[in-house]
Amino acid sequence: MAKDDFSTSFCIGLLGGLIGGIVAGVLLAPKSGEETREEVKEAFIQAKEKYTPKIVEAKKETKRAIDIIRYKLEKQFEKINSAIKARQMAKAKIMENGHYELN
Repeated sequence: MAKDDFSTSFCIGLLGGLIGGIVAGVLLAPKSGEETREEVKEAFIQAKEKYTPKIVEAKKETKRAIDIIRYKLEKQFEKINSAIKARQMAKAKIMENGHYELN
């Protein structure tokens, strides 16, 4: 689970740093609007090319973690459901044998 936490933290940090860098670059740039827009566009394209594989991998890891949690929850639900049914069957058998005192 620690690897999943790392992937999520990495993505959040990456996106925050990327957005912060772009905003700082736009606000502090002494260039014309057209030049600034072109640089921002180029920076975005480079960041997308560089980090898309990592983001895709983080999404896959997150999906795997969710699938594992879902599987474990379903198994626990099945165990609880089986225990309830077993208790109901035991009570029914007791009643069938004429013992009507139930706890």
